[in-house]
Amino acid sequence: MIKVFETIEETTADAQLSVCLPFDERKKSRLKTLAESGEPLGLMLPRGQILRNGTLLRDETGRIIVVKAAQECLSVVRSERALLLMRAAYHLGNRHVPLQVGSGFLSYQHDHVLDDMVRGLGLTVTTEQRPFEPEDGAYAVAHAHGHDDSPGHHHEH
Repeated sequence: MIKVFETIEETTADAQLSVCLPFDERKKSRLKTLAESGEPLGLMLPRGQILRNGTLLRDETGRIIVVKAAQECLSVVRSERALLLMRAAYHLGNRHVPLQVGSGFLSYQHDHVLDDMVRGLGLTVTTEQRPFEPEDGAYAVAHAHGHDDSPGHHHEH
């Protein structure tokens, strides 16, 4: 198994391998997976980062690997009424649901209970297969800076 320890910032690098991962795997720092070529990879990356579509990694042999966001079953909410979308985003966020926010739409990993809640707000929900790129959110930013929300850790807001 080839080990992968780092992401790289280069944008002009040509990738020799690719790995296609759903969101739940792209947020893990430790993962055994396969490149699209079938070659086994072991990701051992710094904690607290999410691999986005197009992220470049370097393996222990120096090869560059491009990350692809896999197609996933998503619930997609579209509306031209911004207030309705904001209300849905508020209620989904209140449930700590990873949420992709775009111009005129919200999407989240398909969940029929959440779909019913969103419909109850007066919106229509469709199910689609597409890559999922949710917002990082303040939680990810805080943890990237070493913030601790573990039980017993108290702080003022």
